[in-house]
Amino acid sequence: MTTQFSALGITLTLERYPATQESNLQAWDASDEHIIKHLQENHQSPCNTLIINDNFGALTTCIQTSSQTPWSLWHLTDTKTSRLGAIQNLATNGLINRAAITDPSIENEAREPQWLTSLDPLPQDLSLVLIKLPKNLSYFSYLLRQLSQVLPQGTQILIGARAKGINKALLANIERDLGPASASLTWKKTRIITCVSDGKARTIGEDVKWSVPEYQLQVTNKANVFAANKLDIGARIMLENMPKGEFKQVIDLGCGNGILGLRATRLYPNAEIHFVDDSYMAVTSASDNWQLNQCAPEKGYFHWDDCLTHLPAEVEADLVLCNPPFHQGEAITDHIAWQMFVDARRRLKPGGLLHVVGNRHLAYHVKLKRLFKNCTTIASNGKFVILQAKK
Repeated sequence: MTTQFSALGITLTLERYPATQESNLQAWDASDEHIIKHLQENHQSPCNTLIINDNFGALTTCIQTSSQTPWSLWHLTDTKTSRLGAIQNLATNGLINRAAITDPSIENEAREPQWLTSLDPLPQDLSLVLIKLPKNLSYFSYLLRQLSQVLPQGTQILIGARAKGINKALLANIERDLGPASASLTWKKTRIITCVSDGKARTIGEDVKWSVPEYQLQVTNKANVFAANKLDIGARIMLENMPKGEFKQVIDLGCGNGILGLRATRLYPNAEIHFVDDSYMAVTSASDNWQLNQCAPEKGYFHWDDCLTHLPAEVEADLVLCNPPFHQGEAITDHIAWQMFVDARRRLKPGGLLHVVGNRHLAYHVKLKRLFKNCTTIASNGKFVILQAKK
């Protein structure tokens, strides 16, 4: 894995988060370089800047390195790994004191950005916005409409994206949600979309709401949650094949909107259910759905986390339900599933079960046998398989 970023006079060590992950993917892409190139060529001076969807902090780290004068930066992300990756790379390159992130008694460097989640209010005094185009265009529309409510007319927004993902429809949607937009020439297969805010505030739509009548559940989804308006196929086969038994602590790992945990609390009424996801919108949606379905308040716990890295030490599960993602942004990767399985084994009590759904071609059984020394196929169809491993 390449960790040395060197371009346009800037040399950095940039790593994906966590730095120990088994992955050949690097922590930046050409659109990060293109945005930095654009800023340098246009002699952009330090100003109040919001950076959105900066996957592992490459843009944040580059910008703070590129000027002797610290920029006033806000780093907005929906994913915990993005925030932790930015902290890791800022600290690695000597821009912040990593210990000061969690210990307020330690004075930090002036180059630490202000951290925002996807649901936090936006700052009111921005002069520039930098965005890496999200894969989820519904989430992108939500972000633009949020910006339309705070940006004065004439504010510049720069959006970095792969050239093949930019078309007339996308530019039209940006104009609809924020202001007129145009795309640059292609450089390293990427383009920069320049949007200028028109100063007109747009409304932000309501959360999507739908029902799962066969399980008497109501579900709401925020903009960046997978399977926004229907039950995805993997979740459906999982719901049809939930494990039988008396469980006291259940973890819904990669919970999304929380559908598996909601079903679990009906099947195991004495269990505490812990919902965990890398997406802030997912964890918030799961919490909303817990309340919407009138589940016992004292039985539900919600964690915005990188797998189970920061779960309280006292949580020792006897069942982990897991529907792993195999994408991270634009990258297709199985290292997230591996980390989920490793963390699940660490958190399970002896005799506890990991219950997993996945596409058949991903061959999760190989990883589970390697880690748990056992793996049983519970159910399968043409596309998905349910696997169970016992600690």
